[in-house]
Amino acid sequence: MRDLLMVLLVLAALPSALRHTYVAVNLWTWISIMNPHRLTYGFAGDFPFAAVAAVAALLSLLITKDELKLPKEKAVVLLILFVVWMCITTAAAYYPGASFDQLKKVLKIQLMTLIALAAIKERRHIDLFIWINVISIGFYGLKGGFFTISTGGNARVWGPPGGFIEGNNEIAVALIMAIPLMNYLRLMAGNVWLKRGLVLLMLLSAAAALGTQSRGALLALGAMGFVMWMRSERKLIMGVIVALAGIGLIAFMPSGWEERMGTIAEYDQDASAMGRINAWWLAFNIANARLTGAGYEAYTGELFAAFAPNPLDIHVAHSIYFSVLGEHGYIGLILFLLMWLSTLGVARRLRNQTRNVEELAWLFHLAGMCQVSLIGYAVGGTFLSLAYFDLPYNIMVMLVAGYGYLTAHRKSVEQGQRHTSAAAIGNSSPALRGNLSSSG
Repeated sequence: MRDLLMVLLVLAALPSALRHTYVAVNLWTWISIMNPHRLTYGFAGDFPFAAVAAVAALLSLLITKDELKLPKEKAVVLLILFVVWMCITTAAAYYPGASFDQLKKVLKIQLMTLIALAAIKERRHIDLFIWINVISIGFYGLKGGFFTISTGGNARVWGPPGGFIEGNNEIAVALIMAIPLMNYLRLMAGNVWLKRGLVLLMLLSAAAALGTQSRGALLALGAMGFVMWMRSERKLIMGVIVALAGIGLIAFMPSGWEERMGTIAEYDQDASAMGRINAWWLAFNIANARLTGAGYEAYTGELFAAFAPNPLDIHVAHSIYFSVLGEHGYIGLILFLLMWLSTLGVARRLRNQTRNVEELAWLFHLAGMCQVSLIGYAVGGTFLSLAYFDLPYNIMVMLVAGYGYLTAHRKSVEQGQRHTSAAAIGNSSPALRGNLSSSG
């Protein structure tokens, strides 16, 4: 039954996806992040639905009558440069074959990001895109939150199989990044029950993130909570709410969870943490030895023997920064960091230029929540490998599209003002028009 439902949903969306590229982008996003076909039990589990959505998006570029134009934002240029550099590092990789296989997965995401940047322009496009991202991750927040409560926090929450967020650390950061987007939808919601439902989803997602027992997630959640408090106009009320929610959730967790979180301050006595540090040294040493890094799939016994302090302690880097450093060298890391700093810059400009503008309040709140989300990514990403995951790039799309909307809105207002002025002159008396003409 689930298999048939999955097929029917995709088939129902395809005609609209072919006509409108932004619909195809949303279809891809839903399949790529949520992996709904993995929740089935039959043939649909292994069917390439994401490929179908990607082909629909590419065909729509030829069929659609919608205006498609890639923004000229610095963040977009840096994204393209980063993609080009990843192709170069793959060609020069230690293991070109294995590296190329991973590059194909990454390029699919980056290609769809560029298509999304070209297709998503209007407010309704942006809001739909946000809803799709929230639903795709919020499903696991809802499911994982109830699971954490029902098990008393004694069982670990995991992500959907077969995707970037399958691991407990990865799904934790994805949930944390989605919470600010849920809050944006709450702020914009007109229905009181929808607002309450989104608050409940935020709390359950936070519970699910804690239920992953990810120490990086706890740090990211703390950083994000602080920034959300700083962004709040009612700091006292928000501070009390955040504090009570945090205390309540943490108090609910079992003693085993507290003991695991306590190892954050004792990293030198934790085998997992020391393994990560060993992998970070591997990445650092590879970057010092090779301009292009090692390429993807670099965490092998051969490379650990050549570059790691402890050649026998083989771990994945578990850090977006050291992953990029080891795989793509210093140039790759610089491009990666500049790309996200530039994206945060778009958010800052949006907030500065829409502050106290009532009709653009939604852009002000969107920029603020996207900032919070990216800060959660920056902090949580220190301890896990999510450099190529869809969601942060989708947030870039939201911000760039939002700034594009702001620019178009300003042009529309200016044109309206010119038309109004011209009409006023046209309706004025002949003597006044004569005076204006002579003065001109």
